[in-house]
Amino acid sequence: MTDYIVAIDLGTSHITGVVGAKSETGVFSVVACEKEFSNLCVRRGNINNLEETAKCVGSLLKKLEAALNGGVIEKIYVGVGGQSLHTIDHVEKKEIGEDAAVSESDLDELKRRCDNFKPDLLDVLNVAQPIYYLDGRREKSPVGVPCKHLEARYKLIVGRTSIRREIHRSIEERAGKKVAGIIVTPLALSDALLSEQEKELGCALVDFGAGVTSVSVFKNNELTSVSVIPLGGNLITRDLVTLQLTESLAEKLKKEHGSAILRKEDDDTNITVNIEETVRIISVNDFNAVTEGRAKEITENVYARISAVTDLKALGAGIVLTGGASELKRLPEMLMEKCKIKVRHSIIKEGLIAGDDDMLGNPLFMAALSIMLKGTAQCVQQPENELPPEPPVEEKPLIIREKSRKRGLGKWIKDQFTGDIFDEN
Repeated sequence: MTDYIVAIDLGTSHITGVVGAKSETGVFSVVACEKEFSNLCVRRGNINNLEETAKCVGSLLKKLEAALNGGVIEKIYVGVGGQSLHTIDHVEKKEIGEDAAVSESDLDELKRRCDNFKPDLLDVLNVAQPIYYLDGRREKSPVGVPCKHLEARYKLIVGRTSIRREIHRSIEERAGKKVAGIIVTPLALSDALLSEQEKELGCALVDFGAGVTSVSVFKNNELTSVSVIPLGGNLITRDLVTLQLTESLAEKLKKEHGSAILRKEDDDTNITVNIEETVRIISVNDFNAVTEGRAKEITENVYARISAVTDLKALGAGIVLTGGASELKRLPEMLMEKCKIKVRHSIIKEGLIAGDDDMLGNPLFMAALSIMLKGTAQCVQQPENELPPEPPVEEKPLIIREKSRKRGLGKWIKDQFTGDIFDEN
């Protein structure tokens, strides 16, 4: 029987969900994808209203079930990436003794100790692969190596103690769906978007969402840090409201005319808007003076977070962008000017998802797809005497090129999101 994995991302502007069919080879095909406005029940990646979140998740899952031929979603994987998310260092040590070598049981013992560690006022959501030191020397494969002193250095991804509790209270107790697993969204995104070579060379994955911007830094194929900046695309929209615009109109105009950097060619360009049967003229330069100011603030914070943990010149693979707010025009140029390294938008790695759907290149669903890729448990119960939905024919793994990604995004936005706030997270 085909495994169907259900994943949702609790974004500030939208809660998004996907159902994927997992083949025997581990390649996914997307069966269904849907969105639901968050309606402020999720703020900066954290559940703010338990009842409203449960209603939004329930409505979203009904939409997904409509594509399952009578199948019922019993479990879901939930992504977390809120404001409190960050990494802390933790070290476990063991004396091996004379004439002895490191064994698997030694590593298991250190891992058990790490798992039992409870930081004050924080919940450990994930533990990155440790770095081992034997008698002060770094060792990638410690098993079988003689030493006297073994040390394991862990990166713990932690957040507020209420994160896990609020997810279970809202989704399990109120929405009535079992949580199959809680996935750290920045880590899921990095596994879906970054190659091993990029992580080896060093890179920063920056997820620009509506409520927050997360920054994950890798070097030598290891996680250096995860941090979350409490600034996102919604702040740009709210700044534009000061031009006497409604929030929905400000968001629409931001997508159409917004730029992180003022352009000389816009000196004599105006925006004509109709509000309450009144025609208003707004200079594009006046409009983007507001946009540029907030974009600079977010960029400065990204620069500060990366430079605090590594030399930017050491990031050979540069900065990789994802998230709905990253679609702001000329934002990559602003980051390149500030950080002095290359910047590019993200694409799903080759071989993870089969198909040729334009939706797969849309940043709104990138987090949900990445969470889906981490799922392992069957999430859908098929009714008796009913055939499961036919997953798309798996002809070849999806390869989203930059050109097709942008073309698909434009068409998808035109069809689905005109006038809506669409930034994720």
